Amino acid sequence: MTLLLLAHFVAAAVAPGLARMIHRRSFLVLATVPAATFAWLVAQSGRVADGGVVVEHISWVPQLGMDFDLRLGALQWLLGLLVSGVGALALIYCAWYFKHDDPSLWRFTGVFTAFAGAMLGLVLADNLLALYVFWELTTVFSYTLIGHNPVRSANRRSATQALLVTTFGGLAMLVGTIILGQTSSYSISEMLADPPPAGALTTTAVVLVLVGALTKSAQIPFHFWLPGAMAAPTPVSAYLHAASMVKAGIYVVILLAPAFHDVPGWHVLTVGLGLWTMVVGGWRALRQDDIKLLLAYGTVSQLGMMTALAGVGTKAAGLAAFALVLSHALFKSVLFFTVGIIDKGTGTRDLTQLHGIARQAPVLTVTAVVSAASMAGLPPLIGFVAKESALAAAAEATHGELTGVVGWLVVIGLVAGSTLTVAYSARFIWGAFATKGATGAAPSPTPFAASNALLIAPVLLAATTLAGGFLGDLWTDLFYPYVATLDGPEPEHLALWHGITPALGLSAVAIAGGLLLFAGRAPFARLQAKVPQVVDAERVYQRFMRALDRFAVEVTALSQGGSLPTYLATIFLVVLILPGGVAATALPGSQVRPWDTLAQAVVAAFVIAGAVLAVRARNRLQSVMFVGTTGYGLALLFLLHGAPDLALTQVLVETFSLVLFVLVLRKLPERFRRRPRAERRSWRRTWRLALAGSIGAAISAITVVAANARVHEPISRAFPEEAYSFGHGKNVVNVTLVDIRAWDTLGEISVLVAAATGIASLVFVRTQDVERSWTRRHQQGELIPSVPRERRSVILETATRLVFHVMILLSLYLLFAGHNQVGGGFAGGLVLGLALLVRYLAGGRSELDHAAPVSAGLVLGAGLAVSAIAALAPLAFGGTVLQSAVVELDLPLWGPVKLVTALLFDIGVYLIVVGLALDVVRSLGSGIDKQSEEDGVTA
Repeated sequence: MTLLLLAHFVAAAVAPGLARMIHRRSFLVLATVPAATFAWLVAQSGRVADGGVVVEHISWVPQLGMDFDLRLGALQWLLGLLVSGVGALALIYCAWYFKHDDPSLWRFTGVFTAFAGAMLGLVLADNLLALYVFWELTTVFSYTLIGHNPVRSANRRSATQALLVTTFGGLAMLVGTIILGQTSSYSISEMLADPPPAGALTTTAVVLVLVGALTKSAQIPFHFWLPGAMAAPTPVSAYLHAASMVKAGIYVVILLAPAFHDVPGWHVLTVGLGLWTMVVGGWRALRQDDIKLLLAYGTVSQLGMMTALAGVGTKAAGLAAFALVLSHALFKSVLFFTVGIIDKGTGTRDLTQLHGIARQAPVLTVTAVVSAASMAGLPPLIGFVAKESALAAAAEATHGELTGVVGWLVVIGLVAGSTLTVAYSARFIWGAFATKGATGAAPSPTPFAASNALLIAPVLLAATTLAGGFLGDLWTDLFYPYVATLDGPEPEHLALWHGITPALGLSAVAIAGGLLLFAGRAPFARLQAKVPQVVDAERVYQRFMRALDRFAVEVTALSQGGSLPTYLATIFLVVLILPGGVAATALPGSQVRPWDTLAQAVVAAFVIAGAVLAVRARNRLQSVMFVGTTGYGLALLFLLHGAPDLALTQVLVETFSLVLFVLVLRKLPERFRRRPRAERRSWRRTWRLALAGSIGAAISAITVVAANARVHEPISRAFPEEAYSFGHGKNVVNVTLVDIRAWDTLGEISVLVAAATGIASLVFVRTQDVERSWTRRHQQGELIPSVPRERRSVILETATRLVFHVMILLSLYLLFAGHNQVGGGFAGGLVLGLALLVRYLAGGRSELDHAAPVSAGLVLGAGLAVSAIAALAPLAFGGTVLQSAVVELDLPLWGPVKLVTALLFDIGVYLIVVGLALDVVRSLGSGIDKQSEEDGVTA
């Protein structure tokens, strides 16, 4: 199962490239992946019928009890067949549905295949957290598929609406799943076998999970997103909104029903809302002229019927829910495929404009009639079998789970909904295919032309719909392992004929009533026009979104005034009031030791003096230098506390920052603007001083309280032993960075590479032009000096060139010695970065180009690649990611050498820091030089 899941996502990854090479034929290649899944699931039918399960367990974070488990039972088998089978046919349908040169195929192919994988993972997951991850993946992928054509506002609006509604439900579901996992188990099979104890907490959790399920399956009041999603291409509607995604909520209800159908509120949310949705969806379907919207509201109606049956909680209702899920996926996907063919063949979906299609497309007509008849519940189709079993289950529940008036209301609701289903099924066939006569809206046959290859998927599915009606015993045996987990008497087998039963009578009433509604469609339409909409959730949603947008605009106008002091003051006030206030209350009980040695107090006073002088200085350069003294003082404090590695890194970072400040100061005024005396004595100055002093005191209090709040031994005390034993190094800091917490470092350097690009872009708008101009000048040998000869110091240049190579050697020494002594890749990279800065300060752009004739982006990319390869290399030798090993060599003349493979990871860090320094200097320094040259000012 894991391999099948991975195959979907690998296929999704290669799909864009495949689409660019073979265009729409790529759909046929991609269809082999869900087809292989379908074949594997069919091969498991015998095991499923015998009540067996297929389980796969992958340990993820065993210390936290987080595992990735997959489980295939009867329910998962059925949904898996629908997801993979209809998915494969939908991909085949796409091969002729889209144009050969459609420019968006590269995106659609990948997202569609990835959605199929996410949906398969959702139904196979046996872990609540894994199920939620796949649940949200389907939401994101469906958003992309619905908004397939971003140029059309309808697509964007519908995609956003579906995303917001289903994400809201998903967040509620997340809270519920965490509560269930914490009170019982995150393993779904274990939770269902041993549910959490009944109580308010369990009830709350189940209700929250049901909110997610009801939003996904478009139940009232969240039903409106599904008709809006019809802006998606027809294959998306046939797959997502008929066979797969909208079934996810039904799947969750069926999954939880055996354990939680007795929870308070369960029947209200499932049976009650399901029946209401069924009736409202059928009513709305009869008002639609767009045949795709008609099917969309019909889907809402039938999802309501499935939700109601799944929520009853009896054996008969569970069996009926299974049959409904299967039959609906078959006939509704065919009907959506049919709409796509009609739309492509005629250019319209308006049933008032469609006329005489039946004579022009007889095969399509027969296919659609068979599927619509199954939707209406006519024999001998599987839809009839499913609907009759649903009516029988509802009638039986009146003597068990749903006694009294409630039970009969359920029966009446199912019959009313089924009546509306028959009526809109007839309306669909009449509107799409019928010859409406010379006085109709379309007096002549609508021109129709579509590829016969588009019929492959609907014909196969329609044939399955027809054959499925005769396979009732087979379906019963396959579904029974789930049915056995429910309460109630044993249900009758699924079959076309059970004799003269109440269910058959109710079915006949529904069919006759639906045909009468269709026959009287004109007066009924006038009646519908006069009846106000009882539930108009879409209008409520739109009004809410408009109000939210307006509120956001008002809040933004109020809070985002463009004043940096206001922003900082707001942040400081929040820190001062909330964590600062809490820290102030806890401070009296804290113990404070001001210093260990007098030297620390002297250095601290030096840092404080530097901070005060930096604030008081009127000259920008003086202020920067005073700020630098605070950084060097901090490095000295590190050294006094026994952290020479941190002290070295702080000194290097502070030096690098000072030089960058100097480069920036070339484009700024020499002195700060002096405020008028009246302003200096105003209340604003007093307010700022008070706020600054208060926030400093608050941060100090928070630090003291946090240091005194520790109740356990810090984990860092185990780092030295880990560094010596497993990291094979004596420098705890470096071993921590490249071995113990290497995952953190890998993430940080990835962010650093992204930040390097952002810095260059922000500092100099035309950074790419600078880089390209450097490349061009380097290739052409036109390295023009940016500093005029009369302003170049021979002594400085000579000294720089002598020191430059020494700094390179020092940087390499720090790199290779850092695992056991002071240094490391970060410190070594900073030293080489400072060397490049010195070369630039001595001779400008030309000196920098001579010193580093390489692209900064190339160095950054190489560093990230080296670190990634070093992280993954242990997998090739049976190890784990980022696992380190010792390599001992005996070199001639050199002697024994002991190397740790973590050094390779550190080399990547080294290259990234060097690339960042080169990028900053080349964009900041060279960019400013170029601007100065263009302004006629020498650098």
